[in-house]
Amino acid sequence: MSVSALLTPADYQRQQAADGMARHMQSPGYQQWRAEVESTGGCTHPIRMTGRWALTDAVTGAILPRSDGRPSERHGQILVPCGNRRESVCVACSDRYAADAFHLLRAGLNGGTKGVPVDVADKPRVFLTLTAPSFGPVHNRPTRNGKTLPCRCGTYHHPADPRLGQPVEPEAYDYTGHVLWNAHAGKLWSLFTKYLRRHLAVAAGIRVADIRDHFRLSFAKVAEYQRRGTIHFHAVVRLDGPDGPDDATPAWGSVELLTDAIHSAHAAVSVTSPVIDGQAHQLAWGEQVDVRPIRPASASQVEDEHGAISDDRIASYVAKYATKGTGKSEATDRPIRSQGHIDRLAITEHHRRIIQTAWDLGAPVICPECHPDGEHQADGCGCEAVGHCETCQGGGWATRTAVLHRHDPEAAARGKPDPIDELKLRHWAHMLAFRGHFLSKSRAYSTTFKQIRGDRQTWRHENALAEAGVTDEDTVTVINHWDMVRIGHDTDDARELAEAIAERTRQTRKHRYSTERKD
Repeated sequence: MSVSALLTPADYQRQQAADGMARHMQSPGYQQWRAEVESTGGCTHPIRMTGRWALTDAVTGAILPRSDGRPSERHGQILVPCGNRRESVCVACSDRYAADAFHLLRAGLNGGTKGVPVDVADKPRVFLTLTAPSFGPVHNRPTRNGKTLPCRCGTYHHPADPRLGQPVEPEAYDYTGHVLWNAHAGKLWSLFTKYLRRHLAVAAGIRVADIRDHFRLSFAKVAEYQRRGTIHFHAVVRLDGPDGPDDATPAWGSVELLTDAIHSAHAAVSVTSPVIDGQAHQLAWGEQVDVRPIRPASASQVEDEHGAISDDRIASYVAKYATKGTGKSEATDRPIRSQGHIDRLAITEHHRRIIQTAWDLGAPVICPECHPDGEHQADGCGCEAVGHCETCQGGGWATRTAVLHRHDPEAAARGKPDPIDELKLRHWAHMLAFRGHFLSKSRAYSTTFKQIRGDRQTWRHENALAEAGVTDEDTVTVINHWDMVRIGHDTDDARELAEAIAERTRQTRKHRYSTERKD
């Protein structure tokens, strides 16, 4: 009997994977492949490019040598990071995104970097959390005075209990309201900041029309899914002078005033959803709103046990959620393409029903021109006599926007979509209908991702010039042309090795960071 016959199916698969990786590591081009992957940080879905990069003399066209004698040239195929921010998709690229998000957020908290003055640390600042309302009771772990209490179902749930966040009574849960709230969460935030400015103006005795002349509200927010699959927002909110971070906060501005205005705006915001099945939902924030001042008096809320400075920890906390994607939601990182796709998702029944609801609400409708009496009738409903239909192009099904434009020439002339189609529920079903950005900020909060990435490219460019001994950029010509070949690694073995490289890089960075923090 062979050794393989004694292995379980799982052990056999592991053995096959180990053998495949061993063969890959023993291949002639492994060292070059590893160097390429390490240059991407261990990206698991790299973009393979082909082309050429070179530094040449602007007059003669000769390739300039580096300090070690090698030519300043790169040609052939290279690997480029995929750039996906989701940790579930690519650990390496999500780490890079989180690092950029950390620096963006910290610059607006501490100042002193990225063109933001250090004075911002003395301005009124709060850490805000806004949540969604209830759409039905869910399993949870309530606590009181640090003691865990039983769930409403009567069970003491373990922190890892998969039932947490699932409806206690699934059939009574408002899935339509849940989907519509996620779809309108971005609009609710936009209205919240608008109302917050107005409430601050009223409290300061300023006309709403004159707000820009007196103060500016700066913020950076990140979206996170709760276990039940609803979005809530964490945000750093700062009160600036009218010219932004370089301008002093008005004398009347304070943390207390900002906090009161936040509570007032939170209670005032509401959005009316499109009418579905004859009913429009009135959407608003949940009752829970958490506003924490960012100042030494409340440092224990965000500091470690040694009383370390708080701003870095807030930036790390918020940046972490920017890479989580759907995380706790158990949704998918890829758009939904069909009903079969939903049926095959390996997720909880609760999250499947959220996606299913979004998919169904965003579905095309029966063309009223071809089927004026509703569903197509096999024994004859008159659609055979219609011929070519301009509403559905003869398909029998049409978007709500096409039907609207057919019967409302004014809406068609303005290009106005149907309110339900405008939500793009099918397009965003994989995100549980949330269609906003996971990390966004006001213009004056701090720097931008584009600027951070541009600074990184400039640093690499300047390093390349320094290696070639170039002191005047006008004397050189940079050749930089690449075309995409394909995406991803050639084999599963290569992808698993890339994941191992990414994880090792992450652990090394964590160790280095923890050591630096102790010094």
